[in-house]
Amino acid sequence: MRDLVSTLVDLIDVPSEIGDEGRLCTSLAERLMSTWGIDGVERMGNNLIVGKRSQRPLILLVGHIDTVPAQGQGPAAIEAGRVIGLGASDMKSGLAVMMHLLEDPSIRLGPYDDIGLFYDKEEGPADDNGLEVVLQRAPWLSEAEFAVVLEPTDLELQVGCVGTINATVRFEGHAAHSARPWLGENAITKAGSWLAELHERHPESIMIDGLEYKEVISVTTASGGIARNIIPASFEINLNYRFAPDKTLDEAEARLRDKAAPAELIEIVDRAPAGSVPQGNPHFERLARLSGAARTPKQAWTDVARLAQYGIPAVNYGPGETAQSHQVAESVAVANLPAAFDALYRFLS
Repeated sequence: MRDLVSTLVDLIDVPSEIGDEGRLCTSLAERLMSTWGIDGVERMGNNLIVGKRSQRPLILLVGHIDTVPAQGQGPAAIEAGRVIGLGASDMKSGLAVMMHLLEDPSIRLGPYDDIGLFYDKEEGPADDNGLEVVLQRAPWLSEAEFAVVLEPTDLELQVGCVGTINATVRFEGHAAHSARPWLGENAITKAGSWLAELHERHPESIMIDGLEYKEVISVTTASGGIARNIIPASFEINLNYRFAPDKTLDEAEARLRDKAAPAELIEIVDRAPAGSVPQGNPHFERLARLSGAARTPKQAWTDVARLAQYGIPAVNYGPGETAQSHQVAESVAVANLPAAFDALYRFLS
């Protein structure tokens, strides 16, 4: 069997930017069919369910196969104990670990039905996410007692996740000649005091089960004005709200609308729930004990939230490094791959 690093290099060298995952999905299916057979690998578009259901307790291994768009990266390279390349940390190192676990005979013959879910379009809008397709078309997956999402976590058990809402927020004024601004109303400067208040706003700490989640509201895009000599009649921004697992989507949306109340228009364009903390789950406690990994909050959105919507307790645990995600020179420590594999091997076998 190929070693973990060779598998990761192979994965990096098959481009899979979001929306263009077909070639990698085919490569994964062909390799995993050599272990599971044609009836053990089900393809749905560019998503795969790998494994076979019996009467054993069901545990899921979950990972997205897409990357963010390329930023000029070349083929994978290995330098100074690190694998370098697009997706190295987010999250092809996690995919490599998943593949080797699913190919290991001790895991396949162990005490659990271990099912791998490989899916596309995670790096885009929540509504396009391929995991939703898989969970809807295979409702038996909701029988799972636990799931491990192999997102980059720096080998920590990153628990739950913050939810996210994006909203278009528009301030409206009245156009006029810039030589006579008193005849109009400047939509950009109208938003000034509100933006200044937002700029000074500190992250809000929310404690859940001893874990600190930080709630933040950020302006991520802005546009306004049509010419240098016209007072702008409209100023539009994207407002991004990351909220803790103690809030429902509706509660978070209501809070965002309250914060943006001075604007004339607030339109929700994308939203995804926070991921719950799997309190009291015996599989989570066993994984924590066997891995020895630190428990930390997930200060980002991941599909543990989507799994929770289907009644599946889940945790983030993977070899990738969070600070490397989406970097031009993205990389991962070679040593992280066997460390994650060994911890999950003990857990599953």
